[in-house]
Amino acid sequence: MKLATIRTNSGTRAAVVDRGKLLPLVFKDVGAWLQAGSPEWSGHVDGAPVNPEEADFAPVVPTPGKIICVGLNYRDHILEMGRELPEYPTLFAKFADSLIGARDDIVLPPDSISVDWEGELAVIIGTTVSRADEAIARKAIAGFAVANDVSARDFQRRTPEWLQGKTFDQTTPLGPYLVTVDETGPEPDLDISCAVDGNTKQHSRTSELVFGPVALIRYISAITSLHPGDVILTGTPGGVGDGRNPKEFLEPGSVLETSINTLGATANRCVIR
Repeated sequence: MKLATIRTNSGTRAAVVDRGKLLPLVFKDVGAWLQAGSPEWSGHVDGAPVNPEEADFAPVVPTPGKIICVGLNYRDHILEMGRELPEYPTLFAKFADSLIGARDDIVLPPDSISVDWEGELAVIIGTTVSRADEAIARKAIAGFAVANDVSARDFQRRTPEWLQGKTFDQTTPLGPYLVTVDETGPEPDLDISCAVDGNTKQHSRTSELVFGPVALIRYISAITSLHPGDVILTGTPGGVGDGRNPKEFLEPGSVLETSINTLGATANRCVIR
């Protein structure tokens, strides 16, 4: 099943894909649908069908309670950054103000000269979990989405902590869809790629993650409870601009495209405001 959060004249609405159309639901967004226990959608349709090509996608979960991100979690990216494979996941956070929809503009931080791309698989939590074992962690996954952890590298490196380079407002595409776990399995092996102005920069498989979705939920939930609608960004493969020689970064007018087969794609133009 595919769900999205779309913008309408009366505000945002959760919507489900059925026969190629988006059917609006009574819930204000996908996060609200998850918090309601992910009820069967057929009894909650409320509105006329929308063509996906004409939809105005909001972030698939617009206001998650937590956005937990994982750094250095693909083998090839770890090697290109000159590091060793980690014993534990490297965690940092984002705030909901950083999220944008699948076709929204990325607002480049005006004081950064090194804004980078990081295509990622996002895990969306479906049930509350704390100190989960493997079986509970698997059941906690509602599904997956496409994301890009757009990063201001110069801000990121101002201190040993990464937060300030990772959570600028309106920089993180999330969507367009939540694809439920029954279509992918809890440890999906999917093709992930990221392109800038039509030129592929990253290409890998999500099976190359050092710590997969289940392991991440087990580790994170031992530290903090996870709730329906919370988001985990699982890390990025090799090919980031900062790892290239010479380095490459996003500029005003750049179009950043991130795609994961089965899950969909985002396409976002970079702007200065």
